[in-house]
Amino acid sequence: MDPTLLLIIAGAVALALVFLFYFVPVGLWITAIFSGVRVGLGTLIGMRLRKVVPSEIIRPLISATKAGIDLDIGQMEAHFLAGGRVGQVVSALISADRANIELPWKRATAIDLAGRDVLEAVQVSVNPKVIETPRIAAVAKDGIQVIAVARVTVRANIERLVGGAGEETIIARVGEGSVSSIGSADSHKYVLENPDDISRRVLERGLDAGTAFEILSIDIADVDIGRNIGAELQTDQAEADKNIAQAKAEERRAMAVAEEQEMRAKVVAAEAEVPKALAEALRSGNIGVMDNYRLDNIQADTRMRTSLAGEDDDA
Repeated sequence: MDPTLLLIIAGAVALALVFLFYFVPVGLWITAIFSGVRVGLGTLIGMRLRKVVPSEIIRPLISATKAGIDLDIGQMEAHFLAGGRVGQVVSALISADRANIELPWKRATAIDLAGRDVLEAVQVSVNPKVIETPRIAAVAKDGIQVIAVARVTVRANIERLVGGAGEETIIARVGEGSVSSIGSADSHKYVLENPDDISRRVLERGLDAGTAFEILSIDIADVDIGRNIGAELQTDQAEADKNIAQAKAEERRAMAVAEEQEMRAKVVAAEAEVPKALAEALRSGNIGVMDNYRLDNIQADTRMRTSLAGEDDDA
C-alpha cells in the first residue's frame, strides 16, 4: 500500500480519536463510576453538545455524592447554563449540611445568580463576621465633637440574602445611629464614660431590618475628642455681629458727615447773601455809610478776638 495513503489514514484515525475523546470524556466517566456516581456516556456527550463543560458538573456531583447530598444532574446543568457557579453552590451546600443549616438547592442557586458568594454567606452564617465602621464624627449637646469607631459583629441571614441590603447599608445605619445617640448625650464626658450606652441605643434601633445580615453586637472600639464646635459657632456669630455693628456705625458716621457738610453749605450760602442785603439796605437808605463802617469794625474786632483766643488755647 502506498505510504502516503497510510499516512493519510493514520492522520484521519488520530483525528477521529481526538474528536471522540473530546466528545466522550472517558477519563471523567471512569472517575465518576469509581466514585459511585452513575452517569452515562450519552449524558456526557449531550453536555458537550449543549455547551456544558462536563467537569464543571461531574466533579461537584462527585463531591456532593460523597457528602451524602442527592443532586439532580439536570438542575446542575440548568444552573451552569444560566451562568451560575455550580462548584461554589455545591461547596456551600456541603458546608451548610455540616453546620446543620437548611439550604435548599433552589435558594442556593438563587443566591449565586443574584451575584452573592453563597459559600462565603454560609461561612459567615457559621462564623460571624466583624465589620469596622469608618471614623464617625458627631457633636454632643455641650458643643464638643466626639469621634467614634464602631465594630459590628454580623451573621449572614441565608433567607434574606436574595434582595437584602449588604454591608454598606449596615455601616451607614450604624453611623447614623451613632451620630443620633452621641448628639442626644448631654455632654461629651458622658459619651467617654459610657460608650456601652451608645452601642446599646444603636443596637436597639433594629438596624438589620431589610439587610442580608443579623447584627449580633455593636461595640464602640475607639472614642476621641474633636473640635469645640459650639465655641467655634459662638465665635463666628460674635464676629458676624461685630461686623454688622461696624457696618451700622460706619453708616451713621457717613450720614453725620453728610449732614454736617450740608449744614456748612447752607451757612456759606447764607453768608453769601449778607453783602447783597447790605448793598440793598444802602441803596434803600435803611442804613447809612457810618453804620456800615461800624459793622465792619465790629466784624474785624470779632475776628481779632477769635484769633487771639485761638493762640491762647494753643499756648
